Parts: sequence; structure tokens; C-alpha cells
Amino acid sequence: MSEMMIKTAQTVRQLVLQQVQAIPEELFDIQPDAYNNTVRWNVGHMIYWMDVYMSLGFSRQSAIPAAYASFFKSGTAPADWTDTPPSKEELIQQLSDQLSFISELAPDSLKATLTPPIQLGPLTFNRAGELLNFGLVHEGMHLATCGCLLKVIQNKQ
Repeated sequence: MSEMMIKTAQTVRQLVLQQVQAIPEELFDIQPDAYNNTVRWNVGHMIYWMDVYMSLGFSRQSAIPAAYASFFKSGTAPADWTDTPPSKEELIQQLSDQLSFISELAPDSLKATLTPPIQLGPLTFNRAGELLNFGLVHEGMHLATCGCLLKVIQNKQ
């Protein structure tokens, strides 16, 4: 079961990489009226939170620049950015680096008990695999949002 979850995580991240690589960078920062974020924000948000999940669930040292929190944590928005966000190239490198870490996970590491359990808002995670699984669902939601943003952007051009 744990091997399947790691394979699913690899597949999801590969899909994210393929889709992000296919988006022209000039579309990364267009924010349609109906949205409070952009493609760049959604991609960075996936990276930021997967880093958090890896740190909490697998005792991994954060592997992203500290500035990512000010750009991509929950509650941030591109409209509030005062510094230059990471480039598409840098974001793709971070996605790739995280894919490498996911690929190196040992199946037994997913069974590790989180002591104390991790509380994120109303959610409680007792095992590392639960946190990774939630990360995959979260990533899928933001990948879908990127697709919606692109449809709106392309229909307005």
C-alpha cells in the first residue's frame, strides 16, 4: 500500500511538472478578475506546502528559500508582493527536487507515527503517509486551479 502511495505521489508531481513546463511564463502572473491569485502563486503554493509536509512528516530540513513563505503560504496574494517572486525556471527546479525526495522515500516511512499528531486547521494527521496523502489532494486542487486560470486567461486573449 505504501509503495502505491509513493508511486501516486511521483505520478502527481510528474503531471504537475509537465503542465507547469507547458505554460508560457508570460501567463504566470496574469490574474483574472474572478481570482485572487495567479499560476505562479499556485505553483509556488504547491512547492511551499509540500516542503512543509516533508518537514513535518519526514523530519526533512526545509529545502526551499525562506522567502517562499512570504510569497506562497496560505493567506498570501500576488497583489501584496513587494519583492520579485521566483522565476518559472526556479519553480520547476524546486518541483523537480521535491520529486527526487518523494522518489527516495522508503515505503515504511509512511507508516511512521507523528508524535505529537500534526494539526493543520481542523485536520489531524497521525502518520506521515496521511500527511503525504493530503499533500497530493492539495496539489491536485491547485493544479486544477492552474488549469482554470489558463482557460480564463486564454479566453480573454
